[in-house]
Amino acid sequence: MVQRVSPYVLYSDVEAALGYLGATFGCTEVLRFTGPDGRVGHAEVTFPDGGQVMVGGPGDSYRNPAVLGATTQMVHVCVDDVDSHHGRSTRAGAVIEREPADMPYGDRSYAAVDRE
Repeated sequence: MVQRVSPYVLYSDVEAALGYLGATFGCTEVLRFTGPDGRVGHAEVTFPDGGQVMVGGPGDSYRNPAVLGATTQMVHVCVDDVDSHHGRSTRAGAVIEREPADMPYGDRSYAAVDRE
Protein backbone atom coordinates (compact mmCIF):
# COMPACT_ATOMS: atom_id res chain seq x y z
CA MET A 1 0.00 0.00 0.00
CA VAL A 2 1.23 3.48 -0.89
CA GLN A 3 1.08 5.93 1.99
CA ARG A 4 -0.56 9.26 1.19
CA VAL A 5 -1.33 12.33 3.22
CA SER A 6 -4.28 14.49 2.17
CA PRO A 7 -4.75 17.89 3.78
CA TYR A 8 -8.31 18.75 4.82
CA VAL A 9 -8.98 22.47 4.40
CA LEU A 10 -12.06 24.18 5.85
CA TYR A 11 -13.99 26.89 3.97
CA SER A 12 -17.04 28.90 4.99
CA ASP A 13 -18.27 28.63 1.39
CA VAL A 14 -17.10 25.26 0.07
CA GLU A 15 -18.74 25.70 -3.33
CA ALA A 16 -16.97 29.02 -3.95
CA ALA A 17 -13.70 27.46 -2.76
CA LEU A 18 -14.06 24.63 -5.26
CA GLY A 19 -14.49 27.13 -8.10
CA TYR A 20 -11.49 29.12 -6.88
CA LEU A 21 -9.26 26.04 -6.54
CA GLY A 22 -10.21 24.93 -10.06
CA ALA A 23 -9.72 28.30 -11.75
CA THR A 24 -6.63 29.33 -9.80
CA PHE A 25 -4.68 26.13 -9.31
CA GLY A 26 -6.14 23.79 -11.94
CA CYS A 27 -7.75 21.44 -9.42
CA THR A 28 -10.33 18.93 -10.59
CA GLU A 29 -13.25 18.06 -8.36
CA VAL A 30 -13.52 14.29 -7.97
CA LEU A 31 -16.07 13.96 -5.15
CA ARG A 32 -18.84 16.12 -3.67
CA PHE A 33 -21.33 15.54 -0.88
CA THR A 34 -24.16 18.04 -0.59
CA GLY A 35 -26.32 18.25 2.53
CA PRO A 36 -30.10 18.57 2.71
CA ASP A 37 -29.68 22.36 2.89
CA GLY A 38 -27.98 22.33 -0.54
CA ARG A 39 -24.58 23.34 0.85
CA VAL A 40 -21.48 21.34 0.01
CA GLY A 41 -20.32 19.65 3.21
CA HIS A 42 -17.37 17.70 1.84
CA ALA A 43 -15.51 17.52 -1.46
CA GLU A 44 -12.22 16.26 -2.81
CA VAL A 45 -10.04 17.78 -5.51
CA THR A 46 -6.94 16.60 -7.30
CA PHE A 47 -4.10 18.66 -8.72
CA PRO A 48 -2.93 18.32 -12.34
CA ASP A 49 0.51 17.05 -11.24
CA GLY A 50 -0.90 14.69 -8.62
CA GLY A 51 -1.98 15.05 -5.05
CA GLN A 52 -5.33 15.50 -3.40
CA VAL A 53 -6.93 17.96 -1.00
CA MET A 54 -10.16 17.44 0.86
CA VAL A 55 -12.32 20.48 1.51
CA GLY A 56 -15.27 20.93 3.79
CA GLY A 57 -17.21 23.38 5.85
CA PRO A 58 -16.44 24.23 9.45
CA GLY A 59 -18.62 22.48 11.97
CA ASP A 60 -18.68 20.89 15.38
CA SER A 61 -15.40 22.04 16.95
CA TYR A 62 -13.68 22.71 13.59
CA ARG A 63 -13.00 26.32 12.58
CA ASN A 64 -11.38 27.78 9.52
CA PRO A 65 -8.67 30.48 9.46
CA ALA A 66 -11.07 33.23 8.34
CA VAL A 67 -13.21 32.72 11.45
CA LEU A 68 -10.18 32.50 13.74
CA GLY A 69 -8.52 35.54 12.20
CA ALA A 70 -5.18 33.78 11.83
CA THR A 71 -3.24 31.55 9.48
CA THR A 72 -3.61 28.04 10.83
CA GLN A 73 -2.13 25.89 8.08
CA MET A 74 -0.11 25.77 4.89
CA VAL A 75 -0.46 23.36 1.99
CA HIS A 76 2.71 22.74 -0.01
CA VAL A 77 2.01 21.57 -3.57
CA CYS A 78 4.78 20.28 -5.83
CA VAL A 79 4.35 21.02 -9.54
CA ASP A 80 6.50 20.32 -12.58
CA ASP A 81 6.55 23.91 -13.88
CA VAL A 82 6.46 26.50 -11.09
CA ASP A 83 6.52 29.51 -13.43
CA SER A 84 3.61 28.23 -15.54
CA HIS A 85 1.64 27.39 -12.39
CA HIS A 86 2.37 30.86 -10.98
CA GLY A 87 1.22 32.46 -14.23
CA ARG A 88 -2.08 30.59 -14.20
CA SER A 89 -2.66 31.45 -10.55
CA THR A 90 -1.88 35.13 -11.15
CA ARG A 91 -4.17 35.35 -14.20
CA ALA A 92 -6.97 33.76 -12.15
CA GLY A 93 -6.62 36.46 -9.49
CA ALA A 94 -4.64 34.69 -6.77
CA VAL A 95 -2.98 36.94 -4.24
CA ILE A 96 0.72 36.20 -4.58
CA GLU A 97 2.63 36.44 -1.32
CA ARG A 98 6.04 35.55 -2.77
CA GLU A 99 7.06 35.59 -6.45
CA PRO A 100 8.78 32.52 -7.97
CA ALA A 101 12.36 32.16 -6.78
CA ASP A 102 15.08 29.53 -6.60
CA MET A 103 15.46 28.34 -3.02
CA PRO A 104 18.83 27.46 -1.41
CA TYR A 105 17.62 23.87 -0.85
CA GLY A 106 17.13 23.32 -4.59
CA ASP A 107 13.42 23.96 -5.13
CA ARG A 108 11.88 26.73 -7.17
CA SER A 109 8.72 27.97 -5.48
CA TYR A 110 6.23 30.78 -4.97
CA ALA A 111 3.55 31.40 -2.38
CA ALA A 112 -0.10 32.26 -2.89
CA VAL A 113 -2.59 33.25 -0.21
CA ASP A 114 -5.67 31.05 0.07
CA ARG A 115 -9.03 32.83 -0.16
CA GLU A 116 -9.90 31.93 3.43
